[in-house]
Amino acid sequence: MTNSSGVSRRLTSCVLVVTTLGVMAWTSRSPASTIASTTTATTTQAATTDESRAVLAVVQRLFDAMRSRDTAAFRDVFEPSARLVGMRTRQNGEQVVQVLPWDRFGAFMASDTRGPWIERAWSPEVRIRGTLATVWAEYDFHFGQTPSHCGVDAVQLLKTPGGWKIVSIADTYEPTGCPTREPPR
Repeated sequence: MTNSSGVSRRLTSCVLVVTTLGVMAWTSRSPASTIASTTTATTTQAATTDESRAVLAVVQRLFDAMRSRDTAAFRDVFEPSARLVGMRTRQNGEQVVQVLPWDRFGAFMASDTRGPWIERAWSPEVRIRGTLATVWAEYDFHFGQTPSHCGVDAVQLLKTPGGWKIVSIADTYEPTGCPTREPPR
């Protein structure tokens, strides 16, 4: 069905939902983060916002588990075959694709002695269709109060019978040029 401007109403509705989700704010300055939204207009938008909150809550639980080195909570957010992927630069300058199973990453996190792993996400964009969700967000990463790097996280989740589970995370790793932000608390 088209409106007077020739644009499909269905397409218009999708654009409104994406635009509405684009104004969500997600802060992670403390272990208990706040997710706020201006979406209240329709039942469809409210349902989508509820799902967006559920998706963001899984990512926040990941960050909380990293900070506290809680391997049980860490394991709970991942689908068993999940992978973490990113481009990394070796000491000789060569760039390589690094692929880690979630459990190997978790073991590294649990044994690291540099201080709590504090990752914070900024301005997340959430897209959901059926059982697939994507979170795209800028992030910064600290070892305790010491800044390490920043970049963008792209988190893929599937809605399983047990709820939303992370199936993959791809990220950029940017050790320089990070925005100046308040240190973590």
